[in-house]
Amino acid sequence: MGDSPEHAFHKLQKILILFIFLIALASCENENKTAEAKDPIISTFYLIRHAEKDRADSTNLDPELSQKGLDRAIRWAEVLDNVQLDAIFSTNYERTTMTAAPTSVKKNIDIQFYDPGTLDIEEFKRKNSGLNVLVVGHSNTTPVITNQLVGKEMFPVMDDNDNSSLFIVRFIDDQVTSLRLNMD
Repeated sequence: MGDSPEHAFHKLQKILILFIFLIALASCENENKTAEAKDPIISTFYLIRHAEKDRADSTNLDPELSQKGLDRAIRWAEVLDNVQLDAIFSTNYERTTMTAAPTSVKKNIDIQFYDPGTLDIEEFKRKNSGLNVLVVGHSNTTPVITNQLVGKEMFPVMDDNDNSSLFIVRFIDDQVTSLRLNMD
């Protein structure tokens, strides 16, 4: 014959107590695992091409920014205002350093120079592990460095009139994500 309603209730109570105990035990195990697990290392690279250069003298290999470029450099500083940066890298050209300068001043971070032709991407990633880094380059170097960071060919060389793309590459430990945004 079946259990009395009272007996069934006590049985259900015991099952619920056992269930609660098992959940509490699992929770304690998860807390221990969480306490033992270390925080992930997050590195974020923000890559931009220099702002519009002064094209008045086509023989000048190191032109400064045009007025439009100076305005854009200031806008980049505004776009990056809420981004916690730890380092700023630029090639050693007038147009790239002038693009990085407003952000450098606003964040009180010195600009470090790099040579895209000799950049060891693995060493660069290692030295900037756990940091938020701005990298200012050129139409033919910014996508290349972005692709090297990502580890595959994702982004083509930029159009010579593209001064508004922002590439973001984020590493959470060894997992990488990337995206391309446009300021305009």
